[in-house]
Amino acid sequence: MKLPAVQKAIVPMTKITDYLLCLTHANGQSKASFFLNQGFCVADWQELAEALKDLAQRNEVINVEKTPFGMRYVIDGKINTPNQRNPFIRTVWFIEHEQTIPIFVTAYPQQE
Repeated sequence: MKLPAVQKAIVPMTKITDYLLCLTHANGQSKASFFLNQGFCVADWQELAEALKDLAQRNEVINVEKTPFGMRYVIDGKINTPNQRNPFIRTVWFIEHEQTIPIFVTAYPQQE
């Protein structure tokens, strides 16, 4: 199964600039180190956003969880990176109740 409405998926700028690429974020420091070491940078935050959307489009959902707020979707796969290492990561997407567009939540390294 593919992520519903994957072509319309949203990756908010702040999820990239203030979280995944932010070395001072309390919960995002290790993720920022990982993604910065893959060649991504805050100045070109859209590059990481597009790579995350591309991963979601190319790979199947591996887990769906109903929550009190909506549906949570997990997708694993290799992300295309500027340094071309293309590591395997896990991404999480969310569709709120009464909504149809998936919104990016988080990503982190995952063992293949």
